[in-house]
Amino acid sequence: MTEARYYTVCENGVQCMLCPHHCRIKEGGRGLCRSRECRGGRLYALSYGAPCAIAIDPVEKKPLNRFMPGTFCLSLSCTGCNLSCRWCQNSDISQVAPEDADRTILSPEEMVGICLKHGLPSIAYTYTEPFTWWEYMYDTAVLANSKGIKNILVSAGYVEKEPLRDILPCLDAANIDIKAMDDSFYRKYCGATLAPVLENILAMKEAGVHVEITDLLVTGLNDSEEMVSALCSWMVDNGLQDVPLHFSRFFPRYRMTGPGPTPKETLVAARDTALSMGIETVFLGNV
Repeated sequence: MTEARYYTVCENGVQCMLCPHHCRIKEGGRGLCRSRECRGGRLYALSYGAPCAIAIDPVEKKPLNRFMPGTFCLSLSCTGCNLSCRWCQNSDISQVAPEDADRTILSPEEMVGICLKHGLPSIAYTYTEPFTWWEYMYDTAVLANSKGIKNILVSAGYVEKEPLRDILPCLDAANIDIKAMDDSFYRKYCGATLAPVLENILAMKEAGVHVEITDLLVTGLNDSEEMVSALCSWMVDNGLQDVPLHFSRFFPRYRMTGPGPTPKETLVAARDTALSMGIETVFLGNV
């Protein structure tokens, strides 16, 4: 077992300090992400070295359209997520405990070895929420960095400042998913809050990480012109107009099967709005 970072010992257990949930976990219990457990008064990262998904993807699939375009990356994932989005496309691995998914055992050294063997220039930590398996991502990223391999983060960005700050020197690129520019939307549909996500995007940009942003437009929920305008206004106001923005098409999945797929016209309208407000590069996904 690998002991987790970022927790404090408290009465009857521990308190995880990895993300803003600050889960209080009793002996034998787990946090909301299902992948961190209190044993013997310590917190352990259960999914360390046990990826549930490995693939070789075009970097554009992350999606990153302005970072090493035309290259391939090694995509790596373990189980776990600290959000509970009702439309999650990877719920079979993000919303389950580590023991409930098919896994293999690969050390950071073996993971980096795969990249070297196949001549892959980057590793993407993706598919679930990489911050819930921070220790494995960190150890792999440090080693990859030492071998000249780039590190890509694909995340909802819901993490505390210290763990983000500690891994920033190893990150080369990130795609962060902003669910909506509305805190009540985050709380109702994702089980999280908005402010930390925005703060972390700014921290990544300031640290020199190549950042791209994705906004999944869910039919009838966050696809209005007002919602799109709010996101674009925040980006422009914070000097992020040069950050590529991806509007992605929603399809019914997981617990959100009522609304139909996002009309293509809605995505085109969102792109037009973004461009008119000064966003320099806009892409449409899942179309």
